[in-house]
Amino acid sequence: MKNKGILVINKPKDWTSFDVVNKVRHIAKIKKVGHLGTLDPMATGVLLITLGKATKLFDIMQEKIKSYIAKFEFGYSTDTLDSTGKIIENTETIPSLQDIAKIIPTFIGEIAQIPPKFSAKNIEGKRAYDLARKNVDFDLKPNKVTIYDIKIIDYTDHILTIKIDCGSGTYIRSIGRDMADKLDSLATMIELTRTQVGRFTIDQSVTIQDLTPENIDDFIWKIDDCLDYKVFDCTEADRLRLLNGQTIRTDLNDGMYKLNDEQDTIAIINVSNFKAKMSTFLG
Repeated sequence: MKNKGILVINKPKDWTSFDVVNKVRHIAKIKKVGHLGTLDPMATGVLLITLGKATKLFDIMQEKIKSYIAKFEFGYSTDTLDSTGKIIENTETIPSLQDIAKIIPTFIGEIAQIPPKFSAKNIEGKRAYDLARKNVDFDLKPNKVTIYDIKIIDYTDHILTIKIDCGSGTYIRSIGRDMADKLDSLATMIELTRTQVGRFTIDQSVTIQDLTPENIDDFIWKIDDCLDYKVFDCTEADRLRLLNGQTIRTDLNDGMYKLNDEQDTIAIINVSNFKAKMSTFLG
């Protein structure tokens, strides 16, 4: 089996991201397996699973734009902001499609967003969802997140379906809560599918049920295919210097580059002020 790379998994509903990691670890028969961005158990869609040294791509992949299809039902709210929670409030105020369309532009760009209390946010060393389950009173500070686009797909029987393109750290559940709040209403997320992370789409994914020890290699993407950096070309002597942690001179512009061998990317190179140095070893 290939000893490093990325699997694009279509996560099934009611599985945690860690459940998928464990299943892949069992199928691949290697210990070093991780994921690049958690999906809640109720969510489905693109979950990037890393094998071997591809786990070092976490920070890089977090910078990628993510796309979601979300469904929100107006008229009530739950303690978790989604359909897995218990209903805590109801309202008869249901916004019109025109009202929803008017407030959507206010959510585009860099916005301040308060995470759900049922989330993995760290509160003085404890997970927010653990405190919420124990009915501990606490407040979460707003985070700055980036929303690139929101498009309305459908609005039928009080259920709004939208496509959201956003940056890392965005809570889709919170978008529904905040949209409803601006409309003097309440809303709960009832369905969520992540359709894309960076270049990887749900059409490129494999279900965990279809993955086997015999076919897993067919679905592993090489690290070289996962990075949109230019290739760092150099002499063999300079290659060895870089891999040994030394700095070399270069005529290339500032930025990140990938250093490849005949099989795959073996290192990420950072160029600054005409000096190149290895940032991450992936060999």
